[in-house]
Amino acid sequence: MDRALRLLATGGAIQPPRTIVAGLPHRALLASMPGYLSTPETLGSKVLTVAAANRDAGRPSHQGVVLLFDPSHGEPLAFVDATALTEIRTACVSAVATRALARAGAAELAVLGSGAQAGAHARAISEVRPIRRIRLWDRRPERSHELAQRLSGELAPAVEAVADAEVAVRSAEIVCTVTSSRTPIVRGEWLAPGVHLNAVGAVGPGMRELDTLAVRTSRVFVDRRESVWNEAEDLRAPLAEGAIGTEHVTGELGEVLRGSVPGRTSDLERTLFKSVGLVVEDLAAARYVYDRAVALGVGFRIDLGSGPESGSTPRS
Repeated sequence: MDRALRLLATGGAIQPPRTIVAGLPHRALLASMPGYLSTPETLGSKVLTVAAANRDAGRPSHQGVVLLFDPSHGEPLAFVDATALTEIRTACVSAVATRALARAGAAELAVLGSGAQAGAHARAISEVRPIRRIRLWDRRPERSHELAQRLSGELAPAVEAVADAEVAVRSAEIVCTVTSSRTPIVRGEWLAPGVHLNAVGAVGPGMRELDTLAVRTSRVFVDRRESVWNEAEDLRAPLAEGAIGTEHVTGELGEVLRGSVPGRTSDLERTLFKSVGLVVEDLAAARYVYDRAVALGVGFRIDLGSGPESGSTPRS
């Protein structure tokens, strides 16, 4: 993820705005995201559905596929499960942001949400900071308790489910929001000096996890300026209120990684990474999976009828 974001910042990637079919029944949307990476050369597209009602049915809210194509000849190379891929790469991007922006000794983590991304973020953030304690919160307490039990048997830090979002946030040095909330769940007055936030869950119209004060009093970084101003109500709402201007976004994460934009400037500064997810991240992850699958000889090979007559080899 670090390499993909650096490539994006240096012009080594093509990242068009995603196409979204919204307003579907069942609180669902369909998104299509083509893209290209120059190193290693990767061409593909992600097609994804997001159905918020699935959480209540015990199904993943994000489901879809990533398709990889041979950049030279256009042949399909791989058909990769986007549900698992999105879970892993999203948390890894937040971990990259945390490594770049959070205080070096930050050890108290709050995760708001209880879905797949909550567990993935707890694991990923624990890889880049010396986390000693993790507090989990969800509007449905039974779900945060279930997640706490699962993570307690897996991770070294102490894991605790709490009944109040404020309790989780006030004591945290790193906060990750991974919900589908339509109203703010983090308030600026709760945030301690020096905290780092990864705001991940609110993507699309009407979804919001942070109040205006939390955004206005933080130094803001994004995965892609164009994408967040099109899709992220966490930033669009304060902009519409006149509380911030577009210049409030300090820079893209790839620019921080390259050193062209400074990251954290003091231990007391609040930093915020707002992500909406980028197809270059999916393509980098899918290419890694594909290369490993070929090397290990795993997966299923499907003949799409592309090769024998033309002399090329069918691959999938």
